[in-house]
Amino acid sequence: LNGFVLSRYRFRGATLLFALFVGGNFLPHQILMIPVRDLMVKAGLYDTFYALILFHVAFQTGFATLFMRNFIASLPGELFDAARAEGVSPPKVLWYIVVPLLRPALAALAVLTFTFIWNDYFWAVVLTQSDSVKPVTAGLANLKGEWLSAWNVVAAATMIAAIPPVTMFFLMQRHFIAGLTAG
Repeated sequence: LNGFVLSRYRFRGATLLFALFVGGNFLPHQILMIPVRDLMVKAGLYDTFYALILFHVAFQTGFATLFMRNFIASLPGELFDAARAEGVSPPKVLWYIVVPLLRPALAALAVLTFTFIWNDYFWAVVLTQSDSVKPVTAGLANLKGEWLSAWNVVAAATMIAAIPPVTMFFLMQRHFIAGLTAG
């Protein structure tokens, strides 16, 4: 929705809003470690799935907005002019015209975002403490012992943990390539 509005509607502050979304991607996440952790503790979300979900939704929104805005901006303007001439409302333009054309971009964004989140180790360690909440990437670190490590177990677990992103890529490969080249 952010990408649609920022690419097709002109309003005061649109450039500033877009700059805020994009600017968040340039901010090193490590400098936010203490404030984000403290915020999750104060909100009562520390060491819960909700902390990870909330964090990743907030921090992936900027990248998703950039990606989708650029893709939607590349769609022909005549398509939107024709819809307006026919009297189609903006929500229907979004649902019936834009969303079907976004399938490749949504597939590419889904693969990229899923891979970013799946491979995130840093925030999994910062926002969780108990093993029941930690995602698989942080859980892999628990397989390594203090004095001795069973590297065969660590390697096997790493291979198993790599299956979901690889599977998702192969299932969405056709759309992923089309989405990256079109956007």
